Amino acid sequence: MDTFSLLLDGFGVALQPVNLMWALVGSLLGTAIGILPGIGPALTIALLLPVTVSVGPVSAFIMFAGVLYGAMYGGSTTAILINTPGEAGSMMTALEGSKMARAGRGAAALATAAIGSFIAGTIATLALTFAAPAVAELAFIFTPADYFALTVMAFTSVAVVMGSSRVRGFISLFIGLALGVIGIDGMTGQPRMTFGMADLLDGVELTVVLVSVFAVGEILYVASRYRYQNEEIIPIKGKVFMTREEWQRSWKPWLRGAAIGFPMGAIPGGGSELPTMLSYSLERNLSKKREEFGHGAIEGVAGPEAANNAAAAGILVPLLTLGLPTSATAAILLVAFQNYGLQPGPFLFSSNPELVWGLIASLYVGNVMLLVLNLPLVGLWVRLLYIPKPQLYAGILVFAMIGIWGVSGSVFDLAMMAGLGLVSYAMRVYGFPIAPLLIGLILVPLAENQLRTALAAGQGQLGVLFDSAIAVTFYVVAVLFLFVPWLVRRMKVA
Repeated sequence: MDTFSLLLDGFGVALQPVNLMWALVGSLLGTAIGILPGIGPALTIALLLPVTVSVGPVSAFIMFAGVLYGAMYGGSTTAILINTPGEAGSMMTALEGSKMARAGRGAAALATAAIGSFIAGTIATLALTFAAPAVAELAFIFTPADYFALTVMAFTSVAVVMGSSRVRGFISLFIGLALGVIGIDGMTGQPRMTFGMADLLDGVELTVVLVSVFAVGEILYVASRYRYQNEEIIPIKGKVFMTREEWQRSWKPWLRGAAIGFPMGAIPGGGSELPTMLSYSLERNLSKKREEFGHGAIEGVAGPEAANNAAAAGILVPLLTLGLPTSATAAILLVAFQNYGLQPGPFLFSSNPELVWGLIASLYVGNVMLLVLNLPLVGLWVRLLYIPKPQLYAGILVFAMIGIWGVSGSVFDLAMMAGLGLVSYAMRVYGFPIAPLLIGLILVPLAENQLRTALAAGQGQLGVLFDSAIAVTFYVVAVLFLFVPWLVRRMKVA
């Protein structure tokens, strides 16, 4: 069956009333979460995992997709109005968007962010529609050695790219790897790193880790640095729609941002921060009005916001086709798949086409919903900023504890949540990135199983790991991730 037929079947799933309802819930929730500073899609989906166990997988993932896209939309609102990015990907938007708001052009800034997000999100979803099946077909030729090399590349790229220091990145990764091997070894049946505790024989519950590092660690970090002050919220001025000149200055940055964001989101470690920075730099260099940058250039809002939303669709390509998360949000989506007994990869397209194509179709539907919601309801979303942070984060903590207790009913898991929360707080204080920990924790079972399978097939000879050209390519890319940034810094010094 060709891609168009499968996509039409997906729309048949996504347009069912119950799934439309979940898409709307996810879009509303994601936009609201994106507006609240410090709370992103990763934390939201982590908190929703315990309460979606009674929802079917198709509806749950349609809602999660709405949360993912909605958070990208919503993060620009606070970036523009109070110079506080709700999401890391909105950092570059704040540079020019807040200046536009202070000059009375906040409405135009919000409009170009919303329309650019819609256009880039639609283009990126089209790319996902046609790229994902092709990548999934290629994955069928992967051997166990190739998959192991792929995980090595993912580990290396994430540890090096995310965070300010590669040492901190690798320490965070090794903490995740250590957590991931706790429990009974599936091949030998021997307990590993359980320290005689029966509660650890089944391993560390992923939901507990996710809620700990995102909710508890973030709450402790915010509380330790909280200073009461009234943030100035600049009222929206002018018409919601842009002028003719603003349209002319925005449409090319929208397209360029989409072209940068989608491939950068698909590669390990790409995330949303890097493509938005590249887009901002490109627009600044190409602009005929460079003197406006730093004082409210609309291109500096249009390009990064387009790149931000396109990157959100890009992370779904390796996740759906290879089971490879390239960001913290993708890692949590992988856990959500596993909670439903599903393993993303090439077989997912044949075994669960309703889920895959319903999810892809829902991205088109959610994009339209978000455009309709974003422009008229900006005034309503801004009211969320008036929620005092102490009450907001206290509510999140209570919700997290109820969710963990509802899933396991274990006091041990609550204690582990508190302990890991303290660890993640310390990581934030000393600049250790969180994403490598999550990706190490989630991918270590895949890496270990593929390594053991490859070595068993090669009768213990390490050379079997390098017999495939695909595996060697992944190893070379991993080495480049390690040494190219160092070489670039050395060349700059010289």
